[in-house]
Amino acid sequence: MSDRTQSPPETTAPPADDPPGPQPETAGPPGTLWARMKADPEYAPEHLALEAVRRLGPPARAWAARVRAERPELGPDGHAQLAIRRFTHQARLSGALSGAVGLPGAVVDLGVLAWTQARMVLHVAAAYGLDPTHPARATDLLVLQRVHRVAETARLALGVAAGRERASRIFEGMTDRLLTGAILRLGTKLAQMAGVKATKRMFAKIIPGAGVILGTWANSTATTRLARRTREHYRQDH
Repeated sequence: MSDRTQSPPETTAPPADDPPGPQPETAGPPGTLWARMKADPEYAPEHLALEAVRRLGPPARAWAARVRAERPELGPDGHAQLAIRRFTHQARLSGALSGAVGLPGAVVDLGVLAWTQARMVLHVAAAYGLDPTHPARATDLLVLQRVHRVAETARLALGVAAGRERASRIFEGMTDRLLTGAILRLGTKLAQMAGVKATKRMFAKIIPGAGVILGTWANSTATTRLARRTREHYRQDH
């Protein structure tokens, strides 16, 4: 089945515990996703990719329809550049927005960055006429963000994550030591997905004055590289 923008909406029906219809855009991962990722940090990128397609796909599709109608002269490349410019700017700022410090703050920053990058990828896909709500976009996210090298491995991991999604829950009654270990694993996985070094993010949260400079540079570099890969990937499919 084609995954162009006219794909049937039923391919992206939200799970029963989510409200029906398009989900509003959020600055970062929603609380339910954070809970899932904390409970299952090994598959955090897969959980984020699945949730991003569900929540961010419909707004990306609506955006693409609007810019095609308002600025048809730009064409797909121009529309993709609009999205890249918008979300690269947001990524630059995201590292400085969280007031939390230390390990929790670093993990929050990484989650927000990965979420922003996912939004950018879905908007670029929509700019090139692909359906950003199609399940294949979750696979694209994991390959483009270099969590997995090939689509087949990404699809297998997404299947595992989807199966574990219902069973995931916030850690309760755990010791601080175990919780810290889970957060460390989560931070490492999110750093891999966002294309930045977890150690740099921690340094930015610990050294006074370093957060804005290092966060902006690291986020901008990682997101610019991802934007280049994304545009090349979807331009080939267009």
